[in-house]
Amino acid sequence: MIAREAGRAVRRRGSARRGGHPPIRSDLKYVTQPCWRAVARRAGAVAAGPNGDVIHLLALTGLRFGEMAALRVRDVDLFRRRLTVEQAVTEVGGRLVFGSPKSHQQRRVGIPRSVVESLSIRCLGKGPDDLVFNAPKGGAIRLRNFRRTVFNPATEAVGLSDMTPHDLRDTAASIAISAGANVKQVQNMLGHASAAMTLDVYAGLFEGDVTALADLIDSAPADYLRTGGKVVDLARSQLRL
Repeated sequence: MIAREAGRAVRRRGSARRGGHPPIRSDLKYVTQPCWRAVARRAGAVAAGPNGDVIHLLALTGLRFGEMAALRVRDVDLFRRRLTVEQAVTEVGGRLVFGSPKSHQQRRVGIPRSVVESLSIRCLGKGPDDLVFNAPKGGAIRLRNFRRTVFNPATEAVGLSDMTPHDLRDTAASIAISAGANVKQVQNMLGHASAAMTLDVYAGLFEGDVTALADLIDSAPADYLRTGGKVVDLARSQLRL
């Protein structure tokens, strides 16, 4: 049920990359829409609270779990359908530590229409500095607790026990690329430090675009006529073949 595609790694799995970037991942997992939606539905049943919207948001925006957990109401622009990602939260020694995202850069991510309603409900009645997503007893959602009480039971219930929250990030990248997003758009969505990093990880997904690009080129042979330039028709005898 989980579709796997081997990433094209130039170096061995786990080997270091130039510039201090993390190792190139050589095994990516993309979850089909029926599968992650099934997990989302189950997540709302295995524990108290509307946990399914967390699954939806991660699968459609590519946010890291810590970035999702650190979102505040002021970061959610429902009118323009944008999220501002400026913080991430991690658990260190049992304590929650808020800091900058992994790339150390703020970014804006589009909000799919299908999650606008659930986000608006999460923000209802809260102040600008309040967290959008809260743990059952308050505070930020901890990844370890979320996996133990919600995510793992939900994935096991639908037969996807090898699925991880990070697979939803890879899935979001797959959905975006399939929808026609270019490398720079995917880089911004995921918060990668460079487009080269995005290509390192998801090169296999972009390879399917080469035929589509060729078709676009074929469909636009007369575009030069709209540029106002001079068209020179050289006789074949003048060409040096």
